[in-house]
Amino acid sequence: MKKAKVLYIMQEITPYLKESSMSHIGRYLPQGIQEKGREIRTFMPRFGHINERRNQLHEVIRLSGMNLIIDDSDHPLIIKVASIQQARMQVYFIDNEDYFLRKNMFRDKTGKFFDDNDERAIFFNRGVLETVKKLGWPADIIHCHGWFTGLVPLYIKKAFKDNPLFSDSKVVYSLYNDEFSEILAPQFVKKLKFDKIKEADIKGLKNCDFSSISKVAMDYADAIIIGAENLDPVLEEYARSLNKPLLEFQDKETFIESYNTFYNQLLEDKKD
Repeated sequence: MKKAKVLYIMQEITPYLKESSMSHIGRYLPQGIQEKGREIRTFMPRFGHINERRNQLHEVIRLSGMNLIIDDSDHPLIIKVASIQQARMQVYFIDNEDYFLRKNMFRDKTGKFFDDNDERAIFFNRGVLETVKKLGWPADIIHCHGWFTGLVPLYIKKAFKDNPLFSDSKVVYSLYNDEFSEILAPQFVKKLKFDKIKEADIKGLKNCDFSSISKVAMDYADAIIIGAENLDPVLEEYARSLNKPLLEFQDKETFIESYNTFYNQLLEDKKD
């Protein structure tokens, strides 16, 4: 019996970024699922304040070198990798000097939201999927964590729907309290439409805010996980209204076992 493959697309992973509920899950969930006999691949952005020397990141030349076109401009895709030795797992990093050289995640040192966070999200989400294509690695489950991964369900179901690597994947989206109050650039929808996405596919993104991205991610996901306590009640109500497989919030003691059981249910649904 072949091992199920689980692709993790993470916004945060400790020790590369500071400890949070999301980065804790990003660190221990892939390890726990791998120890249960599944194959995993894990991706995150190479945010500029990640110390490459201390964490021993190095470029994967055979995966780098592609250009992604966003709003008629070419942006080189650089893939780096590091190992968490005690977990026996690798983490792939999506990098680009224009988008990820800066020393912060989503805001500058004064707290101002980066004007190009829309393009950074597009680049990261597409960069992961293009790299998985290069790896030739068909995931049974694709599990996305955090708003910065929120375009992946849309891409899988629309832009990449005819690719056999993704056509049979179950997409899971975890909701967290990682909201922002700003509006993404008004051109965000136009840039997405350029990328094989029709206007009807993204009609829910007119506001270009955190809530809209979260709802679109849930619309196109096959299953939803409540990843944080005290979630925005509007988003939680929306998640429940979709009548999709949904896993309630799990604490640090139960989440690996509960997520694994949830995956099993989704994999069983694939067989039916």
